[in-house]
Amino acid sequence: MKKVRVASGQGFWGDLLSAPVDQVRKGPIDYLMLDYLAEVTMSIMQKQHARNPEAGFARDFVSLVAEILPDLVEKNIKILSNAGGVNVEGCAEAIRKVAEDAGRKGVKIGVVTGDDILDRLPSFLEQGIEINNMDTGEPLAEILDRVQAANVYLGARPLVEALDKGAQIIVGGRLTDTGLTLAPMMHEFGWSFDNWDQVATGTIAGHIIECGGQCSGGNCQYDWQNIPDLDDIGFPIIEAYENGEFVVTKHEGTGGRINIPSVKEQLLYEMGDPHEYITPDVVADFTTIQLADDGVDRVRVSGIGGKENTDFYKVSIAYSDGWKSVGTLVYSYPDAYEKAKAADKILRKRLDALGLEFDVILTEFVGVNAAHGHLAGDPPKDIPEVQLRIGVRGKNRDHVTRFTKEIAPLILTGPPAVTGFAGGRPKVEEIMAYFPALIPKNLIETKVEIIES
Repeated sequence: MKKVRVASGQGFWGDLLSAPVDQVRKGPIDYLMLDYLAEVTMSIMQKQHARNPEAGFARDFVSLVAEILPDLVEKNIKILSNAGGVNVEGCAEAIRKVAEDAGRKGVKIGVVTGDDILDRLPSFLEQGIEINNMDTGEPLAEILDRVQAANVYLGARPLVEALDKGAQIIVGGRLTDTGLTLAPMMHEFGWSFDNWDQVATGTIAGHIIECGGQCSGGNCQYDWQNIPDLDDIGFPIIEAYENGEFVVTKHEGTGGRINIPSVKEQLLYEMGDPHEYITPDVVADFTTIQLADDGVDRVRVSGIGGKENTDFYKVSIAYSDGWKSVGTLVYSYPDAYEKAKAADKILRKRLDALGLEFDVILTEFVGVNAAHGHLAGDPPKDIPEVQLRIGVRGKNRDHVTRFTKEIAPLILTGPPAVTGFAGGRPKVEEIMAYFPALIPKNLIETKVEIIES
């Protein structure tokens, strides 16, 4: 039976740099999927692109390809990535130049575009197309003048088209995490996009490995103390079969652990309704998943069902929503918690006396309740240290800036035994708010081009 190995090498922009290199060098794989994007990442890239038209994509991807290109060519490994961010053509050209500089002629690079609809938003509204916040119902028109990025979550179809055209390295923008794994299975096995069970199978395979090492021992709660060699963690690999089953595994001799609990933890990640996991390609039913132990670091997955996809794409819209800043101080024993609370009270009174206005002032006491809030209860009286972390957000940048000048004075005009103030005043940062929406699929046109080195 035909088998295809799809390896995860990247769970987010900034993930372990050695992981994709290890995936292509420590054992056999056919495809390497690299997921760089998250909602906030798109807005960051859009701001970079606005400052510099040549920026706006994950430059880490370019240096990675330069390092592993000989392996890709010699082993015929194909890469699928959404590293193009908001400048897909720029990223693809950078990859082409890497191949050219390395003397690698004929490397085919697939360029997938069509997800970026930022410039089309005014036209959509003029046509009477409703684009509303999925969470609040707020119409897009109310924040249109502050929008920084707008990207449709594209599925596996354009990726399959690029593979069918012979692409060895595919670069796209807001391609779904799951589509990066689904596409090789659709391409290799010749599955149909209206066989919902098969599409759901590839989608769930993609969901399991989309976060990289999170399903092979990283960030794993189950028996975490005994997970071996996380310093050399092996990222996950999908060993897929055309009958609709697949095995989650990793390269032999690498650290970490893959077992049923680790896979279950990842399956529950970002889970809403388990009967309806909606993607551009399919509505997958997670309640149909069957997991079985298949040996050391091997979990077999089968029985997956799915339903017809919807007529809408999800759109990730980021818009400017004011300013924020966060400052910290550390208070020491004795009475560390009481000192931190007193400092918070003093600071709030000073901000009020200055007439500063904020949408939110948020205080956390790290070491006491930053993770669990009121559920944490009171700490022991002899707690050795507590970090006061206080942040503000508001529409007035001058007010937020003045807040940053009120942290340091607490050192000599507040409670005693304080430390932890280094690096100067807190930074003032623009807030990028998230506006999720739906848009009819028939309004979106994807484009797939092939360029060669």
